[in-house]
Amino acid sequence: MTPMPPETYDVKLPDIGEGVAEGEIVRWLVQAGDAVKEDQPLVEVMTDKASVEIPSPRTGTIAAIHVAEGAMIPVGTTIISIAVAAGAGSPAAPAAAHASSGPQAGESATATAAPMAAAAAPGATRVEATPAVRALARELGVALENVTGSGPGGRISAEDVRAAAGGAASSVAPGAAKPSAAPSAAPEAGITRVPLRGLRRKIAEHMRRSLSTAAQFTFVAECDWTAIVQHREQSAARAKAAGVKLTYLAYVFRALPAALREYPLLNSSLDDERHEIVLREAVHLGLATATDDGLTVPIVHDADRLGLWALAREIDRLAAAAREHKLKLEELQGGTFTVTSTGAKGGVLATPILHHPQVAILGVHSIGPRPAVVKGQIVARDLGNLSLSLDHRVVDGAVGADFLYALIERLQTPTAWLNDGDLA
Repeated sequence: MTPMPPETYDVKLPDIGEGVAEGEIVRWLVQAGDAVKEDQPLVEVMTDKASVEIPSPRTGTIAAIHVAEGAMIPVGTTIISIAVAAGAGSPAAPAAAHASSGPQAGESATATAAPMAAAAAPGATRVEATPAVRALARELGVALENVTGSGPGGRISAEDVRAAAGGAASSVAPGAAKPSAAPSAAPEAGITRVPLRGLRRKIAEHMRRSLSTAAQFTFVAECDWTAIVQHREQSAARAKAAGVKLTYLAYVFRALPAALREYPLLNSSLDDERHEIVLREAVHLGLATATDDGLTVPIVHDADRLGLWALAREIDRLAAAAREHKLKLEELQGGTFTVTSTGAKGGVLATPILHHPQVAILGVHSIGPRPAVVKGQIVARDLGNLSLSLDHRVVDGAVGADFLYALIERLQTPTAWLNDGDLA
């Protein structure tokens, strides 16, 4: 019997969920002509939320790649075609996108392989666009109400905004791939140009958007960590036996919830579109973590329900998962307040940039013996600075200072709130 010719199966950029309407093609993991198996990673895609790998929904051979690396494309765009055996049937389940903090794969988060479902009925007055697209529109002076969205359900993409602004994207058809960069006229001696892609590109966009949106200022105060240092030293043997990596950050995370309850504005965000302050009851603390690909912020959810050792374990687990690119998508979502530190290289002072739309971020700096005046005597104490960056549109300086001093008071008297239940 003569074999039937292969059929072509088109793979589309899936709906990752959480309002994601577009993604950047960071790196292709296959080439035309490659044989692939079902669930084999095809491409790394960066969204507003995280980096994901799109797996192959079928077994076959790569027939064509339709989108260049570096292109920003809307959900539902055909990105690659696979030649499969005729009559092989449809896959039993839609493709899943695997999420991580950086451009490598990690755990999976379900996502369909079809275009995003329509989010706006015809004639609806609400403009459908992600926060990143709205920020771009503000930057380019484009009124979203006058833009026709090319995405599913009329959702407006970044390409639609650029086209409306009359930029370079105006010559690109809706949904078409945009070249990653204009070719250089000639190589420059002694210079290497590295494309700004993936997580590094998202960091650049988020930092610029944060600084251009929030009215940021930083308040700094000194903290006497001597009691924490002593408590940590006294607990070291028990912690080691229990496999717990007890860091100063664990103490900060344990002390924060009470201070945030006392000053709830610090545990809020600002909805710029609706001009509303969104106060959060849950305490989900972001842990700014350095990885090979850039800074990412996994979330310690419900930190107020965890004891010291449980927080230490979770901080260590999330930091390791971030560095190994194994964070789940939900572990990157929902933060209400962020803490950043560079550990032993914490330095004397820094001014952290807000993790917008959060209104506060705490910087923890190097801790060590320094001269201090105690009861009129100069003595050696373990001191370190804490820097608190705030959105002045929501938090006044006096409130921020009161919050930071309330946190410092807790850190300087840990025995008043730590108990045996924390060491389990």
